Amino acid sequence: MPDNTDLCSAEYENQRLQALADYQILDTPEESAFGDIVEVASLICEAPVALISFVDRNRQWFKSEKGLGMCETPLDVSICAHAILQPGLFIVPDTTRDPRFANNPLVTGEPHLRFYAGALLESHDGYPLGTLCVLDYRPRELTERQCFALQALANQVMAHLELMQAHREQAELIRELEATRQELAKRAATDPLTGLLNRRAFEQRLNQELALVRRGAPPASLMLIDLDHFKTVNDTLGHQAGDEVIVRFTELCREVFRQADVIGRWGGEEFVVMLPRASVAEAQHAAERLHQLLATTPMLEDTSSPLHITASIGICSLIGSENLDECVHRTDELLYQAKEHGRNRTVCEP
Repeated sequence: MPDNTDLCSAEYENQRLQALADYQILDTPEESAFGDIVEVASLICEAPVALISFVDRNRQWFKSEKGLGMCETPLDVSICAHAILQPGLFIVPDTTRDPRFANNPLVTGEPHLRFYAGALLESHDGYPLGTLCVLDYRPRELTERQCFALQALANQVMAHLELMQAHREQAELIRELEATRQELAKRAATDPLTGLLNRRAFEQRLNQELALVRRGAPPASLMLIDLDHFKTVNDTLGHQAGDEVIVRFTELCREVFRQADVIGRWGGEEFVVMLPRASVAEAQHAAERLHQLLATTPMLEDTSSPLHITASIGICSLIGSENLDECVHRTDELLYQAKEHGRNRTVCEP
C-alpha cells in the first residue's frame, strides 16, 4: 500500500479506483477460473456464501459469487468496503455484535449474514481493490488453516488478474508491432513523394500479373509514361515546383485510371501503369483521356501563367511467354517512338 497516504482522501480514492480500472475486470462476464476459486474457498472454509468482490466508487461488484444470488450491491451495505481499509484478513465473527454492521440490511434482513471473513485483493503497486470473502448465516470463526487457505486463494485471484493484464499488454504490443510492420512494408513499397508503388514493388506486381496471364487469365496491358520536357520545369522553376508537378500528375492519373489498375513511379518523371483485363485498345482510350486532362488542367497555378505539361506514352500487351524485362523493353521502345514523333502522343504496339 502506498506510504504516507490518507486512505480516506479523495486523491487516494481516485488513485485506487484507477488501479482497479487498469485491470479491466469490472462488469466482465463470468469466468471459470474465478468461479473455481470461489467454490474452493466455500469448500475449505465450510461457508455457504463466497464472493470475489471489487469495491467500485458507488458499489461492490462480484466477479464471481456463490450463495448470495446477486452480482453487486450498493457500497453503503458493503462489509468489503471496510475490509479494504486494513491489510491481511478482516474477520467479523458476529455481525450483529459489531456496531459497524449490526444495522446492515443484509444482516437484519435477508439473507441474514452473521459471519464475514475477507482476504485482501491488492494490486501490484499496493492499492486495495476488494476481497475474496466467505460469509455464513451463523456466528463463527475460521481455523488457522482456513485463514491461510483463504489468503492463498486471494493471492491466486490477483495472480490471475495480473496474468490477464499481461496478456492484454502483450496483445496490444503485438498489434502495435504488426501496425509498424505494415507501415514499414508500405514505406518500402511506395514512392515517398507520390504514394504510388515504387519501381521494385511495381515489378513484383507485374510479375504476378504475368504469371496469371501464363495460366490463362484475360489479357493485360502495360503503359509507360514520360512527362515531356520535365527537366525544363526543374531548371526554370526549381525542384520544389517540379515535385508539385509530379504530385499533381499523380492525382490526374488516379482520376483517369480504374481502381483495379496499378500505377507506379518508375523513376524521375517516368510513370508506369499496368491495366489488368484490358486490351491495348482499351489502354489507349485511357491514355487519350489522360492527354485530354493534361491539356485542360494546369499543373501549377501560382506562376505568372498557368503551367501545362504534356506526356509521351508507350503501350503494349502483356504476353505470358515474355519475362518482365522483355515486356518493359517493348513498352520502352514504343515510348521512344512517341518521343521521336514529336512527343505529346501515344504509340501502341501494332
